[in-house]
Amino acid sequence: MPTSESTAPRRGPLSRFTILDATRVRAGPTAVRTFADLGARVIKLEIPPGAPGGDDMIGSRDHNRADYENLHRNKESLTLNMKEPEGLTVLQELVKTADVFIENYRPDVKHRLGIGPEQLRAINPRLVYASISGFGQDGPYANWPGFDSIAQGMGGLMSVTGKSGEGPMRVGIPITDLCSGHFCAQAIMAALLEREVSGEGQWVQTSLLESQIAMLDFQAAQWLIDHKVPKSTGNEHPLTVPTGVFPTSDGYLNLAAIGQTMWKRLCEALEVPHLVQEPGFGSDPERVLNRDSVNAAIGAAFKTRSTAEWTERLLKAGVPCGPINTVDQVFDDPQVKHLGIARPMHHPELGDIEVVGLPMQFSRYPRSEGPLQPAPHQGDQTDAILAGLGYSPERIAALRDKFVI
Repeated sequence: MPTSESTAPRRGPLSRFTILDATRVRAGPTAVRTFADLGARVIKLEIPPGAPGGDDMIGSRDHNRADYENLHRNKESLTLNMKEPEGLTVLQELVKTADVFIENYRPDVKHRLGIGPEQLRAINPRLVYASISGFGQDGPYANWPGFDSIAQGMGGLMSVTGKSGEGPMRVGIPITDLCSGHFCAQAIMAALLEREVSGEGQWVQTSLLESQIAMLDFQAAQWLIDHKVPKSTGNEHPLTVPTGVFPTSDGYLNLAAIGQTMWKRLCEALEVPHLVQEPGFGSDPERVLNRDSVNAAIGAAFKTRSTAEWTERLLKAGVPCGPINTVDQVFDDPQVKHLGIARPMHHPELGDIEVVGLPMQFSRYPRSEGPLQPAPHQGDQTDAILAGLGYSPERIAALRDKFVI
């Protein structure tokens, strides 16, 4: 049943903005979710049932229900076939009062559909038009299909991930998609802030490839400035030793003893103070060169106590460390519970569930009071949105009969 979500009052720091969401899969929906969680009105544009080109890709409701609920909460759904002239007319009406239009089609698709930045910003010059692509809006790879794992490989991440000598390794989450979404959201917010000065919107862009390269951070600097090609070092930091994962008597401990001061504190806490004076262990550069010997020397000590014992002991000594949790252990952790990042939500079909909330806090906008509505079914708000544009029930029914909506 259609809901009245489109007319419900909204609250939050971005509640005055309306976002038109023509994205799918993960990078685009991640960007849009930020706005929805911060109170913006988000209208998710979906291909109508029965129209060609329906979404059966990863991230669709039928593919992974849990993922879909987490990605598309707090949104409204409008089914709209923008390939049809009447569907394009509906979009143009929505654009007149929208603040943002975001898409992640292949670069040529929006221009063929007549919904590129030039066309939509001609209707509303204040519109911020946002695009996420795989490899950029132009150039030799512009029309390649963009997927997270491909960009991880082409952007250098897989070459520095995994154990040395074991070949490239993909990161365990779609990190490139997620970062592209977050970078896109930052670009949109910057453009909205600039609009307050200029009075005009603009076209902002990012790509999976650019986002992944930006996330290389100090690994990129090693090449660009020092002309050194970074190598994979597994769980260890490439520039400082000792860091990484060490077996304990009952599991594993994650260690980050960075710098000389931390090294001395670690040796004292492990009751091996003589290692501070050990030849080849006297500085970070020396320890990097003798990585295996350093790790073997302290690794023997770690096996004598449990993870909990070492965690308490090292933290008391001021050495950064922590356990390595499985996902269920993450959400059972007392600090995670205290932070309240797992938000309870009642779902009409799934019952009482939890989703991951925004990883940010506002003093006048508590996360626990932010909007939290289940992801809509396809077309839930179609009638209400079109009625808001002045469409009569008869006209809406006619559009549905023609698979325009």
